Amino acid sequence: MQETRQAGARHAERAPTNTNRLDTHIGIDPHHHDDHQIAYAGSGVLSITTGSGTWVAPPTRALWIPAGTVHEHRAYGRTDLHCVGLPVHCNPLGLDAPAVIAVGPLLRELILEYTREPEDRGPARSRLLGVLLDRLRVSPLQPLHLPAPADPRLAAVCALLHADPADPRGLAALGAQAGAGERTLSRLFRAELGMTFPQWRTQLRLHHALRLLAVGTPVTAVAHRCGWSSASAFIDVFRRAFGHTPGAHPR
Repeated sequence: MQETRQAGARHAERAPTNTNRLDTHIGIDPHHHDDHQIAYAGSGVLSITTGSGTWVAPPTRALWIPAGTVHEHRAYGRTDLHCVGLPVHCNPLGLDAPAVIAVGPLLRELILEYTREPEDRGPARSRLLGVLLDRLRVSPLQPLHLPAPADPRLAAVCALLHADPADPRGLAALGAQAGAGERTLSRLFRAELGMTFPQWRTQLRLHHALRLLAVGTPVTAVAHRCGWSSASAFIDVFRRAFGHTPGAHPR
């Protein structure tokens, strides 16, 4: 589903194919383009935010941004941003909403090579794009979306946890501060965000963990600042989400 146009959001007719170096916390303001785009961080961590939430991608993942989606980028750590623009009729994933895609070694090298000389229009480049699209079609999607709430009561609770992901309080205590009951909030998490409160909080903590790891924060400090009871508990959750330990996480 395409995002509703936002006042002041910049419009670009074409989604560029290029490479940019972004310093940590540097971003690209809200904009939309008439093409689809793949955004990949060869180093660092990249996030995109739309009216529907935030998607985050370390170097083992890439972001799919459908044509017409108003979004903004944000970098964490020194980030090499590789963008591949695709015409609107070329949708190898068949998706009309943002998504996070797994990036294996071959797809990584294809993206890096394709964005190295974006002005090249030779036949070899066309063949390279064909292989890149073939790899995209078989790349699994990753559940790294942190949906954004609309209900003000739910938004108040989510804001508390965004401000402090390590906040240990349960939904009842958070709701008391936000002025909403636990049962109401539990229902809203499922209805609006498509997940339970513990699932959403885990996603939030993983998003924050990726950002902290990208700027070199030690694993034990990341675990503490994101609310895990121990480094081992954090490592276990991280491994199940990303397939490797935080210590082996690429930067």
